Amino acid sequence: MLSHINSSNKINQLKRGKPLPINQKKAEAAIYQLLEAIGEDPNREGLRDTPKRVAKMYLEMLSGLEQDAKDEFTAVFTEHHDDLVIVKDISFYSMCEHHLVPFYGKAHIAYLPSDGRVTGLSKLARAVEVTSRRPQLQERLTAQIANALVDALQPKGVFVMVEAEHMCMTMRGVKKPGSKTITTTARGIYKDSRDDRREVMQLIMEG
Repeated sequence: MLSHINSSNKINQLKRGKPLPINQKKAEAAIYQLLEAIGEDPNREGLRDTPKRVAKMYLEMLSGLEQDAKDEFTAVFTEHHDDLVIVKDISFYSMCEHHLVPFYGKAHIAYLPSDGRVTGLSKLARAVEVTSRRPQLQERLTAQIANALVDALQPKGVFVMVEAEHMCMTMRGVKKPGSKTITTTARGIYKDSRDDRREVMQLIMEG
């Protein structure tokens, strides 16, 4: 029933120069025991490969555990561009660390360059992906995205807004489908100036 991580997954991780974040054999054994604990037969046809499938799913969903978002900003350019940059509606999926069920939504990132230092737009999306693919809290996710951008670019200001639906509120507990949680983090001028913060929030919310 137990199997080793397939070689393609190993290669992908090693190419990043990072250790494998999940022991797949232990994960499979844990899922097997969980199925037994809830009264199921892990050896019946429909569940026979479930421990392996779930462990591989976690390997993908939690692939950000051993990565640092600031390392995604490998391309930093000096373009003499000092105007506001906003990337909206970056989709993400993450895992609530309290209940180990998903939360998902969109991240919006704004930053005001300093001395013309900018980064590739795809790097912002990658930073969201890395920080979301781990057991996470939305508040921490929002702050980690902002901190990575500050560390990489030292911009004049950073503002991050995250909107998410939490399955721990949708499928259990209060059971309120469609409810959204919004978190924000401000750095630099967007933390110091209420007017600048209001302006960037308005730009993000428009459209």
